[in-house]
Amino acid sequence: MSEAQNAASQAPITIKKYANRRLYNTATSSYVTLDHLAQMVKDGTDFVVYDAKTGEDITRSVLTQIIVEEEGKGGQNLLPISFLRQIIGFYGDSLGGLVPRYLEYSMQSFSRNEQQMRQYMQNALDGLFPFNPFEEMGKQNMAFFESAMKMFSPFYPHGPEGAPPGEAAPAPNLEDLQARINQLQSQLADLSKKK
Repeated sequence: MSEAQNAASQAPITIKKYANRRLYNTATSSYVTLDHLAQMVKDGTDFVVYDAKTGEDITRSVLTQIIVEEEGKGGQNLLPISFLRQIIGFYGDSLGGLVPRYLEYSMQSFSRNEQQMRQYMQNALDGLFPFNPFEEMGKQNMAFFESAMKMFSPFYPHGPEGAPPGEAAPAPNLEDLQARINQLQSQLADLSKKK
């Protein structure tokens, strides 16, 4: 396969959104729904959504719309209310710029753990169900998220530095937060290497 063909196969599919809110997949020359786009995400198919009239990239808003619809379907809700409130609280905040990078890194780490959990489940068919690896992964994830929440929230019940409730802890500065993020990333990398 030539480099041009390989690049073309790697290029994201273009979806156009029209004023009537219809979505058009240019690769299949057919109209699609948000459910189709959600399935494309699950299948690992990359796509970009453009406003058909203005040409503006609206991929972020369409992906957000998919999340809202998935959360509204009932059954499985992935975004706890407290998490949504925290995210909203970071809009316009000076720390808001750190949140996307942190969330992206956290989800990448979670995805690596998810793959390991799936492998453990497949190995369980051999009659040996590995409870200990699940338990250890759960403990590591909880420790990571507790540490992260302490760093991002000065109102954490024990304060960012473990101060008892009622005692005001000094607000961390941007350099301290960046150092903590780097430290957490290093710890995650070490944990990934151990597995």
